[in-house]
Amino acid sequence: MSDGNYQHLEETPSEEHSPKADLSNGSIDPVIEGEPFTSYFDEKIPIPEDEQHTWFSFRKLWAFTGPGFLMSIAYLDPGNIESDLQSGSVAGFKLLWVLLVATIIGLLLQRLAARLGVVTGLHLAEVCNRQYPKAPRILLWLMVEIAIIGSDMQEVIGSAIAINLLSVGIIPLWGGVLITIVDTFFFLFLDKYGLRKLEAFFGLLITIMAVTFGYEYIRVSPDQGQLLKGMFFPYCEGCGTRQLEQAVGIVGAVIMPHNMYLHSALVKSREVNRANKKEVREANKYFFIESAIALFISFIINVFVVAVFAEAFFGKTNIEVHNECFNKTSPHSDLFPNNTDTLEVDIYKGGVVLGCFFGPAALYIWAIGILAAGQSSTMTGTYSGQFVMEGFLNLKWSRFARVILTRSIAITPTLFVAIFQDVEHLTGMNDFLNVLQSLQLPFALIPVLTFTSLRPVMNEFANGLGWKIAGGILILIVCSINIYFVVVYVSALGHVVFYVIAALLSVAYMCFVVYLTWQCLVALGLKFLQCGDTVSIHQIMLAEDQPASPIN
Repeated sequence: MSDGNYQHLEETPSEEHSPKADLSNGSIDPVIEGEPFTSYFDEKIPIPEDEQHTWFSFRKLWAFTGPGFLMSIAYLDPGNIESDLQSGSVAGFKLLWVLLVATIIGLLLQRLAARLGVVTGLHLAEVCNRQYPKAPRILLWLMVEIAIIGSDMQEVIGSAIAINLLSVGIIPLWGGVLITIVDTFFFLFLDKYGLRKLEAFFGLLITIMAVTFGYEYIRVSPDQGQLLKGMFFPYCEGCGTRQLEQAVGIVGAVIMPHNMYLHSALVKSREVNRANKKEVREANKYFFIESAIALFISFIINVFVVAVFAEAFFGKTNIEVHNECFNKTSPHSDLFPNNTDTLEVDIYKGGVVLGCFFGPAALYIWAIGILAAGQSSTMTGTYSGQFVMEGFLNLKWSRFARVILTRSIAITPTLFVAIFQDVEHLTGMNDFLNVLQSLQLPFALIPVLTFTSLRPVMNEFANGLGWKIAGGILILIVCSINIYFVVVYVSALGHVVFYVIAALLSVAYMCFVVYLTWQCLVALGLKFLQCGDTVSIHQIMLAEDQPASPIN
């Protein structure tokens, strides 16, 4: 492709890519008719000056606080909570170190996404729109939309189950699914009250999760020695295939593809003069600190859930749980077969067994925590869909239309399963949805490493050699783990038709991943892989000897 097919970030956009932002003055002013480009950025938070504390200021940290906590909600969605409780019931405390490592890897990857948004003034979807040719750009958008819809379905499932538990079964699962439509309108209503109030509301939901799951933790009183051993000793004594698959599932549940796009957009809500490298460096520092604090809190909440089920239900059999529920006259005792098989739990059964062993209060408090997880994740998922659709396609839809479309796609299949199947099939959808999202990870991780490694895009804030190597290794490990998770899931389907379909899809999938990886390797410095004018993004390498957009 010719040079004209590539759009540098500082160039005036072509007709094909319009409407685009005018980047000449170091700011981004999206052009869109009717409703603002995105309501989240109608209000930008000013950063106060603090001359007395030049190296670190709590006032500045507070001003930057918000985007990281919204991002961290993806680490607390119902899919993660289910992965946590299954980890505890399957492996006890032995996989806590996997959760810790996955959270640290997530923090490092989120750092790249946040830096991209701060330095360029564009979020990841917008950068992809400007840098990739049209066909890969459309494919990327489709893959990320699939991930967002999959995540939204998990949130709908979690909320519906929580509503069913809180209503003592009076509201059926399909009724709970329909009720989740209401939160869409609530979100649109809440968004009008200002950015800081919206962020405070998300903080409230995180607090509810901390209190509810913390109550379960205190009520069960896990063995602290075993907990610390499982967290800091990377070993799993006596573990087999089932525990290995659960460890892989933890990584897949924690690192979410659409979260990269979300975080790179959320950081644009602060007033940062991108023409001043001191302000950019300061913003990068405070956003990283804030993200670390937010993910530490989310990690503690996840540990609460793992520890509760590790202490109370690891090694339990179905007959033990059945008898306990039967003796407590629980209406849910039939959920557990009268056999000696090892107990298998999900977010629905998790609440039931807590109620049987620790009283009704434990069940209802668990349901409140799941509801908070589902509702908070729903709202951040809505933002992700908004940023991705507008960034990739420059669509001029109203927020109402976008939310209704994505929520309708998520609710329709979930509603059919809820109506015609039981809770076992509804919660069983989570496994499929985790696989679906695992497949989309390369389409977020590879682009974010590619663009944060390019000096013409990031100027002096481009990844150094250490970050390029570490980032590449981390992404390779994460993507390999998730591909293994997908292979295990498909192998368990046990039908030749599924194998054939999976094989055909795998060819197209791997071709696209190889294409993105090729582009990334060139960005990381392997220039011998360039093929002249065959791929337009490689033209950016020619700009490395030219001055980038000014940062003083």
